[in-house]
Amino acid sequence: MTRQGPLRGIRVLELAGLGPVPHACMLLADLGADVLRVDRPGGGFGVMSYDVLNRSRPSAALDLRHPGAAEILLRLAQEADVLVEGMRPGVAERLGIGPAPCLARNPRLVYGRMTGWGQQGPLSDRAGHDINYLAVSGVLAGVGERDGKPVPPLNLVADFGGGSMLLVTGVLAALLERGTSGAGQVVDAAMVDGVSTLMAMTWGLRADGTWQDERGVNLLDGGAPFYDTYRCSDGGYLAIGALEPQFWAIVVDVLALADAPEQWDRSRWPELRRRVGEAVATRARDEWTRMFAPLDACVTPVLTMAEVRHHPHMAARGSLVERDAVLQPAPAPRLSRTPGAISRGPATPGADTAQALKDWGFSRAEVDRLLRDGVAHQG
Repeated sequence: MTRQGPLRGIRVLELAGLGPVPHACMLLADLGADVLRVDRPGGGFGVMSYDVLNRSRPSAALDLRHPGAAEILLRLAQEADVLVEGMRPGVAERLGIGPAPCLARNPRLVYGRMTGWGQQGPLSDRAGHDINYLAVSGVLAGVGERDGKPVPPLNLVADFGGGSMLLVTGVLAALLERGTSGAGQVVDAAMVDGVSTLMAMTWGLRADGTWQDERGVNLLDGGAPFYDTYRCSDGGYLAIGALEPQFWAIVVDVLALADAPEQWDRSRWPELRRRVGEAVATRARDEWTRMFAPLDACVTPVLTMAEVRHHPHMAARGSLVERDAVLQPAPAPRLSRTPGAISRGPATPGADTAQALKDWGFSRAEVDRLLRDGVAHQG
């Protein structure tokens, strides 16, 4: 498999999981790392026929409950720069593939651990999902309309923003430090920790007295009439983010809000919101889009996923690409000299078992024996 990108030459062993683990390894693989995904026989994690998160890397299927599986994983770890796992605390240790034996075999290994609650704490052994991590970290209470219930922002914030992005940051930091010390280490990436770092500015606003523990009354949660979405005459929505006075002045002019209340007079925000809503409701979304297009006013249409690829800016940057007739995000971030790339579509579990094991140092006879004994499975 031809690879390109700044991580070319870095080998990553991925123990397949859900959400943040495959997302993190997709990012690493798109940036050129040689990632081997280790799936359970028959899969078991997939929820779709074409899982974009599994692109750019091969899959080998191993039965980690088999008595001989731990030794196979340890041999693979000897050849790796990074190992990533997303099991509950203690599970990797019980399987014989925790940090201690892996680092004993390969002291330069960066061992990345992805969990929701972290390796320690009262909830560390509990199950959870994005919505739960947002709930206990103070994020979910602030998302939603003022008189409505908290609304989960898809599963983007904890799984990916506070999960995989934090894991990738930790892995890359540990690899960079290894260049000086020569030693690997364990990266404990917990979604509750990552989400908390994403809330740093909000915690600062709260300490400053400018953020309230109430939905829909603050500057960035839809409380401000100049930072919200408005329904247009055709049922589409317009997003207005005109925080700065110079941008808001343009919005006031385009919407013809004569004698509009002063932008920062909170006592008149309800009146200002009503005026903006009434004005936006007089035209269709695309008509407003054309009017605001040449203006620097922080006003954009709210697009559906089906519309994104046709937006002039998204199309010009190639933010979405098509592979295997599936539309998906292009590799990011973009590097000028060593850009990343999608090296292949997602592999089905175990599709590359035999070849991948050979590529990672196992002989043909060893591979045949592992397949025969049921430790490895060819998809």
